[in-house]
Amino acid sequence: MDSCSNENVRAGSAPGQWITGGSAGVALALPERRDGLPAKLEIVPKFVGERALVERCVVTLAGERGLLLTGEPGTAKSMLSELLAAAVSGTSALTVQGTAGTTEDAFRYGWNYALLLAQGPTPQALVDSPVLSAMRTGRVVRVEEITRCLPEVQDALVSLLSDRRITVPELTATEDAVVSAAPGFTVIATANLRDRGVSEMSAALKRRFNFETVDPIADADAEATLIRRQAVAAVRRAGAEFSVDDAVLDALVTVFRDLRSGRSTEGWDVERPGTVMSTAEAVQVAASLGLSAAYLPGGDVLDLLPGHLLGVVRKDDPADHARLLGYWDGPVRRRAETGSAMWRRLWDLRGSLK
Repeated sequence: MDSCSNENVRAGSAPGQWITGGSAGVALALPERRDGLPAKLEIVPKFVGERALVERCVVTLAGERGLLLTGEPGTAKSMLSELLAAAVSGTSALTVQGTAGTTEDAFRYGWNYALLLAQGPTPQALVDSPVLSAMRTGRVVRVEEITRCLPEVQDALVSLLSDRRITVPELTATEDAVVSAAPGFTVIATANLRDRGVSEMSAALKRRFNFETVDPIADADAEATLIRRQAVAAVRRAGAEFSVDDAVLDALVTVFRDLRSGRSTEGWDVERPGTVMSTAEAVQVAASLGLSAAYLPGGDVLDLLPGHLLGVVRKDDPADHARLLGYWDGPVRRRAETGSAMWRRLWDLRGSLK
């Protein structure tokens, strides 16, 4: 369907509603009839999170101010930035991927060197960066992992966000020497809180962004629903049907949430692993269980869960292996002692974690 325009974002909460969905059972009436579309559409949620967060993001973009989404890996920062860009300006393709090798040209412009040699510096030889394209058209540009760019590259954004124009010295004395941003231009950047080897943003650049933290999903039922939906979609893309029992998924979600928060649902203290127990990781584990059940049948899929959890927790710190064993010796054992058949089976599988 068509995305909202910049005029829509100033008019109200249309982009926010497009992302978080409409109220239950309420359909959105289209302002005019379009071929192939019904008179009313029910908007399903595309992002699971606080509606207030999305509304603050929309307000920031409506004011043409830079938006920086921060948070731990796997909290759907990139997904939210894509949805916001598409809802506001119709595309999320204007993107700069931040890396240690990203140069200032990615934020400004480059040259078609064949034309440059043949014609000299002309507007035809100029190659727009995603940022410059967004400035010309009044759209939203995304900068992924901005803190992975070197500080001198990051600072190229300072003047762009302040002056809202790019100067092309090579085209001096022509009308193309200065490109001013069209109304609606702004930047959405993302940054992970736990990444190593990142570059600290300068105070000048920070002041040009509104910071919003994207937290893990607070509601356990909402997280479980999202994990199932995404895992089902992944398994179906592989040509199979998802056949993992809901009880197994509930156990998966419980383990992830306990280890992420450092406290079990019963209130018992849990030693948190150094790695991030994100919803995205849980989706991958659930999809792996679904693919195993579909293509490697034989045995209980619950037996595979400890091995997949071990693969998640020991990515960064070898000591996380011991922390997972500690979780098994704590909450898993205590739940098994209460008589739960599923947790008794998980306790019996402790040996597979060694």
